[in-house]
Amino acid sequence: MAEPLPDLIEEFVTDSMGDDPAVILTALSSQDTVYIASLLESLPVERRLIIWEGVPRDKKLSVLVEMRSDPREILIDATAHHEWASIFSDIDAEDLLELLDSLPTKLVDLAYQTLDSQERKYFREATQFPDSQVGHWVNHELLVLPANAKVREGLRLLRRELPQHCDSIYLVNRSGQFSALVKVNKLFAAQEHTSLVQLAEESAAILDATEEVSTASLQVQRSGLSALPVVDENSKLIGRLDITSASELINEFYERQVMASAGMDEDEDLFSPVAKSARNRALWLGINLLTAFLASWFIGLFEATLQQVVALAVLMPVVASMGGIAGSQTLTLIVRGLALGQVTSANIRALMVKELKVGGVNGVIWALVIGVVAYFWFTDVLLGVVICLAILFNIVAAALAGVFVPVILDKLKIDPALSGSVILTTVTDIVGFVAFLGLGSLFLM
Repeated sequence: MAEPLPDLIEEFVTDSMGDDPAVILTALSSQDTVYIASLLESLPVERRLIIWEGVPRDKKLSVLVEMRSDPREILIDATAHHEWASIFSDIDAEDLLELLDSLPTKLVDLAYQTLDSQERKYFREATQFPDSQVGHWVNHELLVLPANAKVREGLRLLRRELPQHCDSIYLVNRSGQFSALVKVNKLFAAQEHTSLVQLAEESAAILDATEEVSTASLQVQRSGLSALPVVDENSKLIGRLDITSASELINEFYERQVMASAGMDEDEDLFSPVAKSARNRALWLGINLLTAFLASWFIGLFEATLQQVVALAVLMPVVASMGGIAGSQTLTLIVRGLALGQVTSANIRALMVKELKVGGVNGVIWALVIGVVAYFWFTDVLLGVVICLAILFNIVAAALAGVFVPVILDKLKIDPALSGSVILTTVTDIVGFVAFLGLGSLFLM
């Protein structure tokens, strides 16, 4: 049984076992490659390099495949050139595709020469598609028979060693074009002379090689099958996308969404160099600074009001915070809907009406609460009315912005998860401050 990862991290970081190669080899030899990859990503760079030397040679390739690109590149750079021949001894096209962006050209060439002729063909075909398309990630281990095959031929095929996640046989014509999909379990109850076409699924989904990976992966997850066939522009069967690969691609997609919301890369190393981390985050901080100055400029328009009614300055953060939270809730919902293909031009109007109603209900409730609190705090009825109206207006405006900001960004081919939160915060801050200070100037001056 694997030792809990936090415990092993502590042992390698704080205890002497992290310095003895023999002890490291013993500790890691029984662990799977996913566990080792997570361990290495969790260690400071100096300690990581020591542990990497103790990773069994036959596991190094698989460990690199499982790692994020940033920490992986550190290990690749630290590995002596003469070791790569043995590391690449069992590499296949899928492994090389996974490592492609991390390996220098010389190592890519070395790995490519290690592949057999069939794996080289698979690699060349996959690289015709960008890594954002499913054709880049197809699995070539599949059960295929001619379209005129009988049940007995299918049963004979099943007696061989079956690939992982194989619950279907794919039928192709003489040109290699996909014809039909037959579930394996249907063969066992059928007569041997029955044509496989008669057992084919009538509505099995087929993936186009140019389809976006997250969309294709969701189709696999929802299909009820362990894999779906992938075809090229000529309907020729080029492989399949199985449930394991689909799940990994979906996990990477959502991790990318989460990291993008903070302006960060999902491949960033926990212990990446300070200069690199600072550089990667500086742009986002700069954009945020510009939006903050924009909000401050709008506040400056009411400088005279703020000087005379200090209570407005005290309560301004409340207005901004409530609008920001309300907007981010709607934004998160819409971004998820866009990612899943659930938000379209057909339902956006109904969605907007629903979110405005939600904003209106919450706006009324919390506006009254905050208005009462402001009244008892400053014993000023008009001040309570002003913040009450400002909160209501800002929460409703935040709901509206939460719907339209991600939709507009998506139309412009800009990732709403990356830019939506910054734009939304700017909108709610400006609307909230202008409403609050504008009403304050009208009623309190």
